[in-house]
Amino acid sequence: MEERLGFVGIVMQDRTAAESVNRIVGSFAHIIRGRMGIPDQESGEAVIGLIVKGGNDELGALTGKLGNLPGVQVKSALTASKKRKDD
Repeated sequence: MEERLGFVGIVMQDRTAAESVNRIVGSFAHIIRGRMGIPDQESGEAVIGLIVKGGNDELGALTGKLGNLPGVQVKSALTASKKRKDD
């Protein structure tokens, strides 16, 4: 399986989506290497940055599920794919 390392940025325009975002992110914990969240108390918006490492299918599923949530925008930057050592 090919593996990619990268960053996923999540912007929640309304923090009522936080529960759904956290549920999805938690279900992909096996590919998440780091997470940082910055809420904006005044506007109710929040930004979450994820460092991820995984296969194309896993990364696509994560970003796709997050991007389908109302009020949530997702952008990612990933390295070129390479073979895992155990393949």
